Amino acid sequence: MRAIYPLLRQLLFLMDAEKAHDFSLAALRNLHDSPLRFLLNQSKVDDPFELWGLKFPNRVGLAAGLDKNGRYLDALGAMGFGFVEVGTVTPKPQPGNDKPRMFRLPESAAIINRMGFNNDGVDQLVENIKQSEYQGVLGINIGKNKSTPEEKAVDDYLIGMEKVYEHADYITVNISSPNTPGLRNLQFGEVLDELLKSIKEKQASLTSIHNQHVPVLVKIAPDLTDEEIEQVADSFLKFKIDGVIATNTTLSREQVSGQEFATEQGGLSGKVLAAQSTEVLAKLNQALKGQIPTIGVGGVHDELSAIEKIKAGASLIQIYSCFIYQGPALIYKAAQALKQLRQQ
Repeated sequence: MRAIYPLLRQLLFLMDAEKAHDFSLAALRNLHDSPLRFLLNQSKVDDPFELWGLKFPNRVGLAAGLDKNGRYLDALGAMGFGFVEVGTVTPKPQPGNDKPRMFRLPESAAIINRMGFNNDGVDQLVENIKQSEYQGVLGINIGKNKSTPEEKAVDDYLIGMEKVYEHADYITVNISSPNTPGLRNLQFGEVLDELLKSIKEKQASLTSIHNQHVPVLVKIAPDLTDEEIEQVADSFLKFKIDGVIATNTTLSREQVSGQEFATEQGGLSGKVLAAQSTEVLAKLNQALKGQIPTIGVGGVHDELSAIEKIKAGASLIQIYSCFIYQGPALIYKAAQALKQLRQQ
């Protein structure tokens, strides 16, 4: 698969971005379910790492967004990832924003999307996970429905937590997507504190019910100011959040100005996000004083950009957009680089 992906990409990039996305995932699943499934199996870098009581085969994971409904877990699990995060999933199914809503910027190995949490709802996600054979570390990313008023957002997250708790190795609370109106407002001040307080209370209740502590992480945006980073870090420390994922997509277009589709609304991801995301990650880790682990995501496109996330304080990293551009080879290269970094 690693050897032929560059050719496959040329063919896929002739298609509309979202159609190519759906086609690719369906093809991977069909291949996995066929006698040719061995073609999917990629060499997985053996670099065991333990965090939150979980044993990760290596430190390179798949970020949320690629497999929103957990339909393709088995196929993606064969790609060599150390962990996979599915979602974002909402309590009720929703179609997301109008199409077209995903755009490639090949010159910058970037993607702009305004998907809007299109998903089949949390009940269907859980059913798909139950039917999966995937045995690796699984993160489930939860969000709020677009139709849910901002002041009721907490309710959606609590519903999501309750539904996925016994099926997740960790849960990610997504309050940083730019494509759901008002969502990023949940990152600040009393609104954030109220959300975190409710989440931790729910986590304690579910831990008691299931006799199992499932870590809860929060995913933040890369567009925070230094002051905002300090403020969110204070809240995370105050409520003893288990972990933070930094970062989601950016609203900035500075790096892609003048390129086709650069003015499209939505979140920008890919190689161009690397420096901005890693800077926010480093500042966040400094503010967290080493007391809360982080996962670095955003712009990982080669060995060096993966290493830079770890040097900025991340315990684990995730990839997504550059996986679209480079295929399974990126997983192996990044994981191998992090293994060698530990051995130095």
